[in-house]
Amino acid sequence: MNAPDGGVPADAVRLTFDAEADAAYVALGPDPGVGGVARSVPVDTGGEPGIDVVLDVDANGRLVGVEVLGARRMLAPEVLAAARRLDR
Repeated sequence: MNAPDGGVPADAVRLTFDAEADAAYVALGPDPGVGGVARSVPVDTGGEPGIDVVLDVDANGRLVGVEVLGARRMLAPEVLAAARRLDR
């Protein structure tokens, strides 16, 4: 579904952040719901300590989300400030 102006729908990309866990999640597309993530694929971050990135893929092989552990090091402060907080 496209936005009225032809852009990306407002709910197509959602960012959440848990400061206590220092973890962010970028959800792509509609909420996949229970069982929507068929597999999680770790990304090689070059051995950086304290940083982990995991790609969540659905049963059709489509990317549905990106988990970032060590989010404060990987993402700009203004990006984290705009995220919906899960630790409040």
